[in-house]
Amino acid sequence: MAEEKGALQSAREWVVEHKLRAVGALWLSGIVGSIAYNWSRPGMKTSVKLIHARLHAQALTLAALGGSALVEYYDHHKGSGSKVHQYAKQFLSSDSSSQKE
Repeated sequence: MAEEKGALQSAREWVVEHKLRAVGALWLSGIVGSIAYNWSRPGMKTSVKLIHARLHAQALTLAALGGSALVEYYDHHKGSGSKVHQYAKQFLSSDSSSQKE
């Protein structure tokens, strides 16, 4: 019987494969959530609400980029075959074989 992956493991694999999409989706959800939260608070100008929403989304995006960097660092040191190493091996091996000819 094939081993089934858990939801957390499959989500992690998707995030590792699509880091920038994950960060962009997090930014978008952060800005939408922050705008919704700020609109429920009376007594602030619209411009202040938009500025707060942008700042919240920016902080969330920086945290996501930091998390993405940690995942890449962990994958690099664990040796689980990050994309950078796969591409480097592929292109460096093809370059060295073409230089030998």
